[in-house]
Amino acid sequence: MRVSRIVAVSDAVGATRSRREKVALLREVLADLQPDEVEPVVAWLSGEVRQGRVGVGWRTLTGLDIDPAPGPALSVGELDATLTTLAATTGAGSTERRRALLTSLFGAATADEQRFFVRLLTGDLRQGALEGVMTDAVAAASSVPVEAVRRAFMLSGRLPATASAALTGGVEALGVFRLEVGRPIRPMLASPAGSLADALATLGSAVSVEYKLDGARIQVHRHGDEVRVYTRTLREITSGVPELVELVASLPCTSVVLDGETLALDDSGRPRPFQETMSRFGTGSTHDLLLRPYFFDCLHLDGADLLDAPLTDRIAALESVASPYRIPSLIEPDSDSAAAHFDAALAAGHEGVMVKSLADPYAAGRRGRTWLKVKPEHTLDLVVLGAEWGYGRRTGFLSNLHLGARDPGGGEPIMVGKTFKGLTDALLRWQTDEFPRHERSRDAHTVYLRPELVVEIELDGVQVSPRYPGGVALRFARVLRYRPDKDAADADTIDAVRALLPSG
Repeated sequence: MRVSRIVAVSDAVGATRSRREKVALLREVLADLQPDEVEPVVAWLSGEVRQGRVGVGWRTLTGLDIDPAPGPALSVGELDATLTTLAATTGAGSTERRRALLTSLFGAATADEQRFFVRLLTGDLRQGALEGVMTDAVAAASSVPVEAVRRAFMLSGRLPATASAALTGGVEALGVFRLEVGRPIRPMLASPAGSLADALATLGSAVSVEYKLDGARIQVHRHGDEVRVYTRTLREITSGVPELVELVASLPCTSVVLDGETLALDDSGRPRPFQETMSRFGTGSTHDLLLRPYFFDCLHLDGADLLDAPLTDRIAALESVASPYRIPSLIEPDSDSAAAHFDAALAAGHEGVMVKSLADPYAAGRRGRTWLKVKPEHTLDLVVLGAEWGYGRRTGFLSNLHLGARDPGGGEPIMVGKTFKGLTDALLRWQTDEFPRHERSRDAHTVYLRPELVVEIELDGVQVSPRYPGGVALRFARVLRYRPDKDAADADTIDAVRALLPSG
C-alpha cells in the first residue's frame, strides 16, 4: 500500500468528530493491508512509530528544505524500512547519516506526505484516545468481538501486535496472549465521583474503600529471583528503585504481579510532595529519598492468573503475600465507617479514597465505573495546548495556560479554559524553558504546543460557556502540579468535564 493512502486516512480521521466515522475510515484501510503492513500502519495511525525514538528532533525536521516528489510513489514498506534504519543509526557520524536518510525519504515524498512525516516523528499526530477508536476498527476489520481485541491489547500492551494478530489469525490468534510475568499490562483506571455518598450509591455496599495516595503508580513483576518494576505508562524503572526490588524479592512467593502506588515519606511518615516521588524515576536520580510501596491489587500469584477473578479473591491473594504493604482499606464498610476512612486519609496527607466493586474483574486499560475516586476538591488532568507570554512581573515568562480535555472520539484535545493561577516562580521558569521543546507554532502573544504535557488542575466547578468548543468552561481553575507520569491519552475527557456541570 502507498503511504499516500495512510496520509489521506489520517487527515480524514482528524477532520471528523464522529467516532463511528473514524472507525469506518480506519476499518476500510486496515482491511486492505498486507500482513507485514499492519503493525507499522496501526502505529502510525495511532500517532506513533513502532521503532520508538528514531533519533530525529523537531529542529532537524523543520530545517529540511527539500522539494517534494511530483506524485505519490512511496510504499508503507519503504517508509517503515527507513524508520528502522534511522532508529539503528548511532555512533560517530550518525547525524550526517540520519540527515542523508531523511533527505532521501523527503525527496521521495509528496508535500502532504512530508507534512505527515514531520507530525509523526515529532509526536504531533497524537490524538488522545485514538487507540480506543483503533481498537474498535481492528475488531471491525477482522470480524472479531471487540472485547477479544481489548483483552489481547490489555495483556500485550502493544496495539500494533494486537492488530496484527487479529487481522491475520482472528480470535484464535488473539487467544494466544496471556498474562506474562515480566511483561507489563495496561493498568486499570478509575473514574471520578462527585462525592463519597455518590460513589457508595453507585456501587452499593459490596465495596472496598481504600486510601487514594498522592504517589506514583507502579506495577511490580517477580519471577523467581528476577524483579521488574514499571510505571503506569509501562516504562521500566527497575534499575532506579533498588529498595522496591529488594522488598518484592523478599516476599513469600515464587512469582507475583502486584499493582499499587509508591511514594516518598518524610520523617514523620507523611507523604512528601508528588514531584519528589517522581524525581526518583528520572535519569540520573539519586536514592536519597527512599520509596515505600502500597499495593492494592494482585494480578498473579505463584502460577495462577487472577485478572478475571473478583476483587475479593485478588485482595485475599494480596493479603497472603504482601499484607504489611497493603494500602489502608476497609471491606464493605457502612457509610459512617467509609466517611471516617475518608477523613483519616485526608488527615494523613493523602488525596482521598478509592471506592471499588468487590465483584468485578480487573479491566485493564479502561476507565470504567467499578473503580471510583473521591477527592474533597474537584481536580482534572488536562492537556496543555499553549501558553501566553506574561506581563508585569511575569514579563519574559510563559504564563497563562490554554487547557484542553481529551476527545473520547480520538480528535484533538478540546479547549475548556485558561489559567495562570497556582504558578510559582519555579514553575514559570520551568514552563518557559520546557514549552519550546513541545512547540507546534506561535504568534506574538502565545506559544502553541503539541498535546504532550498533562497538568493537574484544581477547580471549583464548570459552567456552560459558548466561548470554548466543548461548550463548557472551568471555574476558578488553578494549577496543582504537572503529571510527568501521564501523557495525553491519560487526560480526562470532555465528558468528565461536562459531568461536573450543576444538575438541573
